[in-house]
Amino acid sequence: MRDNRSVSVFLWVLLAVLLLWVAQPVWVAWFNGDSRGTPRTVTARGDLAEAEQATIEIFERNSPSVVFITTVERVLNLWSRDVREIPQGTGTGFVWDKSGHVVTNYHVVKGQDTAKIRLADQRVFDADVVGASPEHDLAVLRLRSLADMPPPVQVGSSSDLRVGQHVLAIGNPFGLDHTLTAGVISALRRSIDAEEGGSMEGLIQTDAAINPGNSGGPLLDSAGRLIGVNVAIYSPSGASAGIGFAIPVDVVNRVVPRLVKDGRYTRPVLGVAMDDTISEKINAKLNTQGVLVLRVQPNSPAAQVGLRGTQITANDDLILGDIIQTIDGKPVSNTNDLNSLLDNYTQNSTVRVGLLREGKQVLEVDVVLSLLR
Repeated sequence: MRDNRSVSVFLWVLLAVLLLWVAQPVWVAWFNGDSRGTPRTVTARGDLAEAEQATIEIFERNSPSVVFITTVERVLNLWSRDVREIPQGTGTGFVWDKSGHVVTNYHVVKGQDTAKIRLADQRVFDADVVGASPEHDLAVLRLRSLADMPPPVQVGSSSDLRVGQHVLAIGNPFGLDHTLTAGVISALRRSIDAEEGGSMEGLIQTDAAINPGNSGGPLLDSAGRLIGVNVAIYSPSGASAGIGFAIPVDVVNRVVPRLVKDGRYTRPVLGVAMDDTISEKINAKLNTQGVLVLRVQPNSPAAQVGLRGTQITANDDLILGDIIQTIDGKPVSNTNDLNSLLDNYTQNSTVRVGLLREGKQVLEVDVVLSLLR
């Protein structure tokens, strides 16, 4: 009798275990608050944060003005005599004005006279390259049709930028629709080697991801204004590594109108090399303002009137060059000021340059300008 009871208890326990195992999904769901296996109740999120709302608004307002650019080469089939268009290069650009001009990097359209531009609504237009400045890595295209054009981007300034400001980069890499990356200004007045030789000066450095194919896209500030044109990333692998560069908008706003009007940038020059960072340190030490001349190019207008560059002696002593302070009486605080003033002149124009020599002697010299080569 006792053995029968033990067997019976064992069978009941075994049955209970089996039932619990079979019913596991039900009681687990019950334990998690759902006895029917239906989806969990969605918790209300609430309003977006103010910063998120601002970012979304900037993207939605500006992304229609960001375009995808493809350059093509026409190839003749000698057998069929058919002409095919083969894609050559791609990049990003943005609408500059209501006349259908689009700004991008020069290296995006290098060697091409035409391109195809795809808008955010997927319409594709033919465009002509109307001007380029290889030394600035900037180019301007013009759409052949202006039907329902998106608005131009709003233009800001770059002379008052500060490290730490929030920035947004919009691109259209490989035509995979628009992308948005965010970051801060990491540094100002950076220099990198240019594809056409030489170097590009005064660039904005940012940690906002500048992905391959984003070249020519806009860099925006937290007000949604254009403050730069994305130009390059620093990465041995070609992937974004947190170091991106953009051409300051003050340079863009000086060069692009010339490209639209003349097809090329022909700013006259003095023929001197300068660096704003070094100039700032010298100005702080001497309690003055201006741009220090580091080097004078041989046979340049500056060389012809005896402007002096900075020298380092055999004993490693530093002999300061001239500090350019004014152009025709207008103050010069940095290289952008100097270039902006020189934009008002043409080849063979004579300008009066006010300068500080040896940190104490104020001079004025008349210089006959030549064109940028």
